[in-house]
Amino acid sequence: MKPITEPDLRACFVNCSKGEARRLAVPRGLAGHPWPDLDFLGWRDPGAPERAYLVAERGGDLVGVTLRLAQDVRRSFAKSTLCSVCVTPHAGTGVALFTAPRVGAAGRQGNTVGAYMCADLDCSLYVRDRKRTELGTRFESLTVEERIARAAANLDAFLAKVLDGSVS
Repeated sequence: MKPITEPDLRACFVNCSKGEARRLAVPRGLAGHPWPDLDFLGWRDPGAPERAYLVAERGGDLVGVTLRLAQDVRRSFAKSTLCSVCVTPHAGTGVALFTAPRVGAAGRQGNTVGAYMCADLDCSLYVRDRKRTELGTRFESLTVEERIARAAANLDAFLAKVLDGSVS
């Protein structure tokens, strides 16, 4: 991923108002992020932990979406769970259900799309083995490049659902 500036980041959100995008908490130290290792930038709002944000390149453009942490997922899971983006196994609360309002009329009517994702939104680092979960080593036959491609396809499928503003 290419480095993102704060103005570019605030301008790319598609499922919130411009005023909300101006007020959202931007991650500190944007310049210091490991950009070559990121397929998307994801972060939780430190002032409102139930809010999160995700920015990815899609079709040559930046697309940002606001996310909400589902309330019932804050409890520990008895077993391990998989992130639906990077397919990394986590124990306990390492995976959380995030919901995103759909764009357009569907979002204004309250329609959302949900996905179970790494609670810290560091999928890009997990697929590259730059970060490990509490479960330890990944047991998978895919190469790092194949894992990156799979995570990108899964993220793109999630974003496509958010961007589909038609009501089903």
